[in-house]
Amino acid sequence: MERVNVVGAGLAGSEAAWTLLRLGVPVRLFEMRPKRMTPAHATDRFAEIVCSNSLGGEGETQAKGLLQAEMRLAGSLVMEAAHRARVPAGGALAVDREEFSAYITERLSAHPLLEVVREEVREIPEGITVLATGPLTGEALAEALKRRFGDHFLAYYDAASPIVLYESIDLTKCFRAGRYGQSADYLNCPMTEEEYRRFHEALLEAQRHTPHEWERLEFFEACVPVEELARRGYQTLLFGPMKPVGLKDPRTGREPFAVVQLRQEDKAGRMWSLVGFQTGLKWPEQKRLIQMIPGLENAEIVRYGVMHRNTYLNAPRLLQETLEFKGEEGLFAAGVLAGVEGYLESAATGFLAGLNAARKVLGLPPTAPPEESMLGALVRFLATANPEGFQPMNANWGLVPPVEVKDKKAKRQAMYQRGLQAFARWLEELLPVPNP
Repeated sequence: MERVNVVGAGLAGSEAAWTLLRLGVPVRLFEMRPKRMTPAHATDRFAEIVCSNSLGGEGETQAKGLLQAEMRLAGSLVMEAAHRARVPAGGALAVDREEFSAYITERLSAHPLLEVVREEVREIPEGITVLATGPLTGEALAEALKRRFGDHFLAYYDAASPIVLYESIDLTKCFRAGRYGQSADYLNCPMTEEEYRRFHEALLEAQRHTPHEWERLEFFEACVPVEELARRGYQTLLFGPMKPVGLKDPRTGREPFAVVQLRQEDKAGRMWSLVGFQTGLKWPEQKRLIQMIPGLENAEIVRYGVMHRNTYLNAPRLLQETLEFKGEEGLFAAGVLAGVEGYLESAATGFLAGLNAARKVLGLPPTAPPEESMLGALVRFLATANPEGFQPMNANWGLVPPVEVKDKKAKRQAMYQRGLQAFARWLEELLPVPNP
Protein backbone atom coordinates (compact mmCIF):
# COMPACT_ATOMS: atom_id res chain seq x y z
CA MET A 1 0.00 0.00 0.00
CA GLU A 2 1.24 3.51 -0.83
CA ARG A 3 2.82 5.40 2.05
CA VAL A 4 1.40 8.90 2.58
CA ASN A 5 3.67 11.83 3.42
CA VAL A 6 2.64 14.06 6.33
CA VAL A 7 4.84 17.13 6.62
CA GLY A 8 4.86 18.64 10.10
CA ALA A 9 4.13 16.99 13.46
CA GLY A 10 2.14 19.74 15.15
CA LEU A 11 -1.48 19.24 16.13
CA ALA A 12 -2.68 19.13 12.53
CA GLY A 13 0.05 16.80 11.31
CA SER A 14 -0.24 14.51 14.33
CA GLU A 15 -4.01 14.18 13.84
CA ALA A 16 -3.61 13.60 10.11
CA ALA A 17 -1.03 10.88 10.71
CA TRP A 18 -3.18 9.23 13.40
CA THR A 19 -6.22 9.16 11.12
CA LEU A 20 -4.24 7.56 8.30
CA LEU A 21 -2.71 4.98 10.63
CA ARG A 22 -6.07 4.02 12.10
CA LEU A 23 -7.33 3.39 8.57
CA GLY A 24 -4.39 1.05 7.92
CA VAL A 25 -2.45 3.44 5.67
CA PRO A 26 1.34 3.65 6.19
CA VAL A 27 2.63 7.15 7.01
CA ARG A 28 5.95 8.90 6.55
CA LEU A 29 5.88 11.75 9.09
CA PHE A 30 8.39 14.54 8.54
CA GLU A 31 9.40 16.77 11.48
CA MET A 32 12.41 19.08 11.30
CA ARG A 33 12.80 19.47 15.07
CA PRO A 34 15.24 19.04 16.78
CA LYS A 35 17.64 19.38 13.82
CA ARG A 36 16.08 22.74 13.12
CA MET A 37 14.10 24.51 15.83
CA THR A 38 11.58 27.33 15.43
CA PRO A 39 11.47 30.64 17.34
CA ALA A 40 8.53 29.35 19.38
CA HIS A 41 9.15 25.64 20.03
CA ALA A 42 11.29 24.31 22.87
CA THR A 43 11.18 20.51 22.37
CA ASP A 44 11.20 17.86 19.64
CA ARG A 45 7.83 16.41 20.72
CA PHE A 46 4.84 16.06 18.44
CA ALA A 47 1.90 18.46 18.99
CA GLU A 48 3.90 20.83 21.18
CA ILE A 49 1.68 23.70 22.38
CA VAL A 50 3.44 27.05 22.29
CA CYS A 51 0.65 29.59 22.85
CA SER A 52 -2.44 29.30 25.08
CA ASN A 53 -3.05 25.88 26.62
CA SER A 54 -6.81 26.05 25.97
CA LEU A 55 -8.72 24.15 23.29
CA GLY A 56 -11.76 26.38 23.78
CA GLY A 57 -15.05 26.40 25.63
CA GLU A 58 -16.94 23.18 26.29
CA GLY A 59 -20.63 22.38 26.20
CA GLU A 60 -23.69 22.56 23.97
CA THR A 61 -23.75 26.35 23.77
CA GLN A 62 -20.13 26.65 22.62
CA ALA A 63 -19.05 26.49 18.99
CA LYS A 64 -15.77 24.88 19.98
CA GLY A 65 -17.78 22.50 22.17
CA LEU A 66 -19.46 21.15 19.04
CA LEU A 67 -16.14 20.76 17.26
CA GLN A 68 -14.73 18.94 20.29
CA ALA A 69 -17.70 16.55 20.25
CA GLU A 70 -17.25 15.92 16.52
CA MET A 71 -13.58 15.15 17.03
CA ARG A 72 -14.36 12.72 19.82
CA LEU A 73 -16.73 10.88 17.47
CA ALA A 74 -13.96 10.77 14.87
CA GLY A 75 -11.56 9.05 17.28
CA SER A 76 -9.28 12.07 17.61
CA LEU A 77 -5.88 11.52 19.22
CA VAL A 78 -5.75 15.21 20.19
CA MET A 79 -9.03 14.92 22.09
CA GLU A 80 -7.86 11.69 23.72
CA ALA A 81 -4.69 13.45 24.89
CA ALA A 82 -6.63 16.51 26.03
CA HIS A 83 -8.89 14.37 28.20
CA ARG A 84 -5.88 12.76 29.88
CA ALA A 85 -3.92 16.00 30.34
CA ARG A 86 -6.70 18.46 31.18
CA VAL A 87 -6.32 21.09 33.92
CA PRO A 88 -9.05 23.22 35.58
CA ALA A 89 -10.12 26.19 33.43
CA GLY A 90 -13.77 26.88 34.20
CA GLY A 91 -15.84 26.14 31.12
CA ALA A 92 -12.82 25.69 28.85
CA LEU A 93 -10.86 22.59 27.87
CA ALA A 94 -7.29 23.40 28.93
CA VAL A 95 -4.36 20.99 29.14
CA ASP A 96 -1.02 20.46 30.81
CA ARG A 97 1.10 21.14 27.75
CA GLU A 98 3.96 18.78 28.73
CA GLU A 99 1.71 15.81 29.43
CA PHE A 100 -0.38 16.55 26.32
CA SER A 101 2.49 16.50 23.82
CA ALA A 102 4.25 13.59 25.55
CA TYR A 103 1.12 11.43 25.25
CA ILE A 104 0.64 12.18 21.54
CA THR A 105 4.32 11.56 20.82
CA GLU A 106 4.23 8.21 22.62
CA ARG A 107 1.03 7.01 20.95
CA LEU A 108 2.15 7.89 17.43
CA SER A 109 5.73 6.68 17.81
CA ALA A 110 4.53 3.24 18.94
CA HIS A 111 2.50 2.59 15.77
CA PRO A 112 4.12 -0.02 13.48
CA LEU A 113 2.95 1.71 10.26
CA LEU A 114 4.63 5.03 11.13
CA GLU A 115 8.01 6.10 9.78
CA VAL A 116 9.38 9.28 11.36
CA VAL A 117 11.86 11.36 9.36
CA ARG A 118 13.63 14.06 11.38
CA GLU A 119 14.62 16.49 8.65
CA GLU A 120 13.40 19.71 7.09
CA VAL A 121 11.27 19.34 3.97
CA ARG A 122 12.38 21.95 1.45
CA GLU A 123 10.30 20.87 -1.56
CA ILE A 124 6.77 19.51 -1.90
CA PRO A 125 7.13 15.69 -1.73
CA GLU A 126 6.04 13.44 -4.56
CA GLY A 127 2.98 11.24 -3.99
CA ILE A 128 -0.04 11.72 -1.74
CA THR A 129 0.91 14.36 0.80
CA VAL A 130 -0.59 16.34 3.68
CA LEU A 131 1.14 19.67 4.31
CA ALA A 132 0.69 20.60 7.97
CA THR A 133 3.74 22.73 8.61
CA GLY A 134 1.88 25.19 10.79
CA PRO A 135 2.38 28.91 11.33
CA LEU A 136 6.17 28.59 11.26
CA THR A 137 6.55 26.95 7.86
CA GLY A 138 10.20 26.91 6.84
CA GLU A 139 11.37 29.48 4.34
CA ALA A 140 12.46 26.90 1.77
CA LEU A 141 9.11 25.09 1.69
CA ALA A 142 7.27 28.42 1.66
CA GLU A 143 9.26 29.42 -1.41
CA ALA A 144 8.52 26.07 -3.03
CA LEU A 145 4.80 26.65 -2.48
CA LYS A 146 5.07 30.11 -3.98
CA ARG A 147 6.79 28.72 -7.04
CA ARG A 148 4.06 26.09 -7.43
CA PHE A 149 1.01 28.25 -6.77
CA GLY A 150 2.06 31.85 -7.16
CA ASP A 151 2.26 34.55 -4.56
CA HIS A 152 -0.87 33.50 -2.64
CA PHE A 153 0.74 33.67 0.78
CA LEU A 154 -0.22 36.03 3.59
CA ALA A 155 1.74 36.61 6.78
CA TYR A 156 0.67 37.91 10.18
CA TYR A 157 2.19 37.96 13.64
CA ASP A 158 1.06 35.92 16.60
CA ALA A 159 2.00 36.71 20.19
CA ALA A 160 2.05 34.42 23.24
CA SER A 161 1.20 35.46 26.80
CA PRO A 162 3.76 35.37 29.63
CA ILE A 163 3.53 32.68 32.33
CA VAL A 164 4.32 33.29 36.01
CA LEU A 165 5.09 30.97 38.90
CA TYR A 166 2.10 30.52 41.22
CA GLU A 167 4.12 30.67 44.42
CA SER A 168 5.43 34.11 43.47
CA ILE A 169 1.90 35.62 43.27
CA ASP A 170 0.74 37.72 46.24
CA LEU A 171 -2.63 36.07 46.80
CA THR A 172 -3.63 38.69 49.39
CA LYS A 173 -4.06 41.15 46.52
CA CYS A 174 -5.94 38.77 44.18
CA PHE A 175 -9.26 36.95 44.29
CA ARG A 176 -10.57 33.78 42.66
CA ALA A 177 -13.66 34.24 40.51
CA GLY A 178 -15.15 33.75 37.09
CA ARG A 179 -17.30 36.29 35.31
CA TYR A 180 -20.83 36.59 36.71
CA GLY A 181 -19.99 34.06 39.43
CA GLN A 182 -19.78 31.16 36.97
CA SER A 183 -16.43 29.67 37.94
CA ALA A 184 -13.62 30.21 40.44
CA ASP A 185 -10.88 28.75 38.25
CA TYR A 186 -9.33 32.13 37.44
CA LEU A 187 -7.13 34.39 39.56
CA ASN A 188 -8.01 38.08 39.28
CA CYS A 189 -5.68 41.00 39.95
CA PRO A 190 -7.82 44.13 40.44
CA MET A 191 -6.65 47.65 39.58
CA THR A 192 -7.79 51.08 40.70
CA GLU A 193 -8.20 53.81 38.11
CA GLU A 194 -4.86 55.33 39.08
CA GLU A 195 -3.09 51.96 38.85
CA TYR A 196 -4.63 51.38 35.44
CA ARG A 197 -3.59 54.83 34.23
CA ARG A 198 0.05 54.23 35.19
CA PHE A 199 -0.02 50.76 33.62
CA HIS A 200 -1.50 52.07 30.36
CA GLU A 201 1.12 54.83 30.15
CA ALA A 202 3.90 52.32 30.76
CA LEU A 203 2.54 50.08 27.99
CA LEU A 204 2.60 52.97 25.55
CA GLU A 205 6.22 53.74 26.43
CA ALA A 206 7.48 50.15 26.49
CA GLN A 207 10.06 48.98 23.96
CA ARG A 208 8.78 46.50 21.41
CA HIS A 209 10.45 43.86 19.31
CA THR A 210 11.49 45.57 16.08
CA PRO A 211 10.62 43.45 13.02
CA HIS A 212 12.84 43.28 9.97
CA GLU A 213 12.08 45.77 7.22
CA TRP A 214 10.67 43.04 5.00
CA GLU A 215 8.22 41.85 7.65
CA ARG A 216 4.69 43.26 7.51
CA LEU A 217 2.94 43.68 10.85
CA GLU A 218 -0.53 42.22 10.20
CA PHE A 219 -2.19 40.99 13.41
CA PHE A 220 -5.07 38.51 13.43
CA GLU A 221 -7.74 40.41 15.34
CA ALA A 222 -8.37 37.54 17.76
CA CYS A 223 -4.74 37.63 18.93
CA VAL A 224 -3.67 41.30 19.04
CA PRO A 225 -0.74 42.04 21.39
CA VAL A 226 -1.68 43.94 24.54
CA GLU A 227 0.64 46.83 23.67
CA GLU A 228 -1.12 47.25 20.32
CA LEU A 229 -4.50 47.34 22.09
CA ALA A 230 -3.18 50.04 24.43
CA ARG A 231 -2.20 52.20 21.47
CA ARG A 232 -5.74 52.02 20.10
CA GLY A 233 -7.09 54.11 22.96
CA TYR A 234 -7.11 54.62 26.72
CA GLN A 235 -10.22 52.49 27.25
CA THR A 236 -9.56 49.75 24.69
CA LEU A 237 -8.07 47.36 27.26
CA LEU A 238 -11.08 47.96 29.53
CA PHE A 239 -13.28 46.41 26.83
CA GLY A 240 -10.75 43.65 26.11
CA PRO A 241 -8.43 41.57 28.30
CA MET A 242 -8.70 43.92 31.30
CA LYS A 243 -12.47 44.29 31.36
CA PRO A 244 -13.88 44.11 34.90
CA VAL A 245 -17.46 43.34 33.86
CA GLY A 246 -18.98 40.46 35.82
CA LEU A 247 -16.07 40.24 38.26
CA LYS A 248 -16.93 41.41 41.79
CA ASP A 249 -14.09 41.80 44.28
CA PRO A 250 -15.31 40.02 47.45
CA ARG A 251 -13.32 42.44 49.60
CA THR A 252 -15.16 45.50 48.32
CA GLY A 253 -18.36 44.01 46.93
CA ARG A 254 -17.81 46.03 43.73
CA GLU A 255 -16.33 45.57 40.29
CA PRO A 256 -12.76 46.93 40.11
CA PHE A 257 -11.87 49.63 37.58
CA ALA A 258 -9.75 47.10 35.65
CA VAL A 259 -8.63 43.52 36.17
CA VAL A 260 -5.90 41.19 34.94
CA GLN A 261 -6.95 37.52 34.88
CA LEU A 262 -4.61 34.56 35.25
CA ARG A 263 -5.40 31.03 34.06
CA GLN A 264 -3.84 27.78 35.26
CA GLU A 265 -1.39 26.37 32.72
CA ASP A 266 -0.35 23.02 34.17
CA LYS A 267 -2.13 20.22 36.01
CA ALA A 268 -0.23 20.84 39.23
CA GLY A 269 -1.21 24.52 39.22
CA ARG A 270 2.36 25.75 39.50
CA MET A 271 2.23 27.99 36.43
CA TRP A 272 -0.35 30.61 35.49
CA SER A 273 -0.63 32.68 32.32
CA LEU A 274 -1.93 36.23 31.91
CA VAL A 275 -5.18 35.83 29.97
CA GLY A 276 -5.29 37.88 26.77
CA PHE A 277 -1.85 39.39 27.39
CA GLN A 278 -0.20 38.21 24.20
CA THR A 279 2.84 40.41 23.75
CA GLY A 280 5.85 41.08 21.61
CA LEU A 281 7.58 43.45 24.04
CA LYS A 282 11.24 43.03 24.92
CA TRP A 283 11.71 40.75 27.91
CA PRO A 284 12.97 43.39 30.42
CA GLU A 285 9.92 45.50 29.56
CA GLN A 286 7.61 42.53 30.08
CA LYS A 287 9.05 41.98 33.55
CA ARG A 288 8.70 45.66 34.47
CA LEU A 289 5.09 45.83 33.30
CA ILE A 290 4.01 42.54 34.86
CA GLN A 291 5.41 43.64 38.21
CA MET A 292 3.27 46.78 38.04
CA ILE A 293 0.16 44.58 38.32
CA PRO A 294 -1.22 44.28 41.88
CA GLY A 295 -0.34 40.84 43.22
CA LEU A 296 2.45 40.33 40.68
CA GLU A 297 5.00 42.77 42.14
CA ASN A 298 7.38 39.88 42.83
CA ALA A 299 6.17 37.55 40.11
CA GLU A 300 8.70 35.09 38.76
CA ILE A 301 8.24 34.81 35.00
CA VAL A 302 8.81 31.25 33.82
CA ARG A 303 8.07 31.99 30.17
CA TYR A 304 8.09 35.37 28.49
CA GLY A 305 5.73 36.33 25.73
CA VAL A 306 7.16 35.80 22.26
CA MET A 307 6.27 37.09 18.82
CA HIS A 308 6.72 34.94 15.75
CA ARG A 309 5.80 35.03 12.12
CA ASN A 310 2.82 32.94 11.04
CA THR A 311 2.43 31.82 7.45
CA TYR A 312 -0.81 30.62 5.86
CA LEU A 313 -2.38 30.00 2.49
CA ASN A 314 -5.03 32.12 0.90
CA ALA A 315 -7.38 29.16 1.24
CA PRO A 316 -10.27 30.42 -0.94
CA ARG A 317 -7.89 30.69 -3.89
CA LEU A 318 -6.08 27.41 -3.36
CA LEU A 319 -8.15 24.85 -1.45
CA GLN A 320 -11.34 22.85 -1.90
CA GLU A 321 -13.61 22.10 1.03
CA THR A 322 -11.99 18.65 1.17
CA LEU A 323 -8.69 20.47 1.92
CA GLU A 324 -7.24 19.18 -1.35
CA PHE A 325 -5.45 21.79 -3.46
CA LYS A 326 -7.37 22.86 -6.53
CA GLY A 327 -5.87 21.18 -9.60
CA GLU A 328 -3.37 19.21 -7.48
CA GLU A 329 -4.77 15.74 -6.93
CA GLY A 330 -3.44 14.05 -3.81
CA LEU A 331 -2.00 17.20 -2.21
CA PHE A 332 -3.74 18.41 0.97
CA ALA A 333 -3.23 21.17 3.52
CA ALA A 334 -4.21 21.26 7.19
CA GLY A 335 -3.88 23.43 10.26
CA VAL A 336 -2.85 27.08 10.34
CA LEU A 337 -1.23 26.67 6.93
CA ALA A 338 -4.72 25.88 5.56
CA GLY A 339 -6.16 29.07 7.02
CA VAL A 340 -7.63 28.10 10.39
CA GLU A 341 -6.91 29.66 13.76
CA GLY A 342 -6.70 27.62 16.95
CA TYR A 343 -5.37 24.30 18.20
CA LEU A 344 -8.70 22.50 17.97
CA GLU A 345 -9.38 23.78 14.47
CA SER A 346 -5.88 22.72 13.38
CA ALA A 347 -6.40 19.21 14.71
CA ALA A 348 -9.84 18.96 13.10
CA THR A 349 -8.54 19.92 9.67
CA GLY A 350 -5.69 17.45 10.21
CA PHE A 351 -8.29 14.73 10.72
CA LEU A 352 -10.12 15.65 7.51
CA ALA A 353 -6.95 15.94 5.43
CA GLY A 354 -5.75 12.58 6.77
CA LEU A 355 -9.11 10.96 6.06
CA ASN A 356 -9.14 12.22 2.48
CA ALA A 357 -5.52 11.24 1.89
CA ALA A 358 -6.49 7.72 3.03
CA ARG A 359 -9.46 7.72 0.67
CA LYS A 360 -7.10 8.63 -2.19
CA VAL A 361 -4.92 5.63 -1.39
CA LEU A 362 -8.02 3.41 -1.32
CA GLY A 363 -9.31 4.75 -4.64
CA LEU A 364 -12.22 6.68 -3.11
CA PRO A 365 -13.15 10.33 -3.71
CA PRO A 366 -12.43 12.99 -1.07
CA THR A 367 -15.31 14.05 1.14
CA ALA A 368 -16.28 16.84 3.54
CA PRO A 369 -18.63 16.83 6.54
CA PRO A 370 -22.10 18.41 6.15
CA GLU A 371 -22.42 22.15 6.57
CA GLU A 372 -24.51 21.71 9.74
CA SER A 373 -21.42 20.32 11.49
CA MET A 374 -18.78 22.72 12.78
CA LEU A 375 -15.95 21.10 10.84
CA GLY A 376 -18.05 21.06 7.67
CA ALA A 377 -18.96 24.71 8.11
CA LEU A 378 -15.34 25.66 8.78
CA VAL A 379 -13.87 23.99 5.69
CA ARG A 380 -16.63 25.39 3.52
CA PHE A 381 -15.71 28.85 4.75
CA LEU A 382 -12.07 28.21 3.84
CA ALA A 383 -13.06 27.21 0.32
CA THR A 384 -15.60 29.97 -0.29
CA ALA A 385 -14.55 33.05 1.69
CA ASN A 386 -13.63 36.32 0.04
CA PRO A 387 -9.97 35.87 -0.92
CA GLU A 388 -9.31 39.61 -0.64
CA GLY A 389 -7.82 40.26 2.78
CA PHE A 390 -8.43 36.66 3.87
CA GLN A 391 -7.47 35.91 7.49
CA PRO A 392 -7.54 32.66 9.50
CA MET A 393 -10.89 31.57 10.87
CA ASN A 394 -11.80 29.75 14.07
CA ALA A 395 -14.90 27.78 15.03
CA ASN A 396 -17.91 30.02 15.67
CA TRP A 397 -21.68 29.83 15.38
CA GLY A 398 -21.69 32.33 12.53
CA LEU A 399 -20.31 29.62 10.23
CA VAL A 400 -23.23 27.23 10.80
CA PRO A 401 -26.69 27.57 9.22
CA PRO A 402 -29.08 28.95 11.88
CA VAL A 403 -32.16 27.29 13.30
CA GLU A 404 -35.52 28.99 13.92
CA VAL A 405 -35.35 29.25 17.70
CA LYS A 406 -35.68 32.62 19.45
CA ASP A 407 -34.04 31.85 22.78
CA LYS A 408 -30.27 32.18 22.33
CA LYS A 409 -29.28 29.31 24.59
CA ALA A 410 -31.90 26.97 23.15
CA LYS A 411 -30.85 27.99 19.64
CA ARG A 412 -27.21 27.09 20.26
CA GLN A 413 -28.20 23.81 21.84
CA ALA A 414 -30.38 22.98 18.84
CA MET A 415 -27.53 23.82 16.44
CA TYR A 416 -25.19 21.67 18.53
CA GLN A 417 -27.49 18.64 18.45
CA ARG A 418 -28.26 19.04 14.75
CA GLY A 419 -24.57 19.43 13.87
CA LEU A 420 -23.43 16.48 15.93
CA GLN A 421 -26.12 14.21 14.49
CA ALA A 422 -25.22 15.28 10.94
CA PHE A 423 -21.55 14.63 11.60
CA ALA A 424 -22.32 11.18 13.04
CA ARG A 425 -24.40 10.25 9.96
CA TRP A 426 -21.59 11.41 7.69
CA LEU A 427 -19.08 9.21 9.50
CA GLU A 428 -21.39 6.21 9.17
CA GLU A 429 -21.78 6.79 5.43
CA LEU A 430 -18.00 6.72 4.83
CA LEU A 431 -17.96 2.91 4.61
CA PRO A 432 -16.27 0.92 3.04
CA VAL A 433 -13.64 3.10 4.74
CA PRO A 434 -14.01 2.07 8.39
CA ASN A 435 -14.91 4.78 10.87
CA PRO A 436 -11.61 6.25 12.06
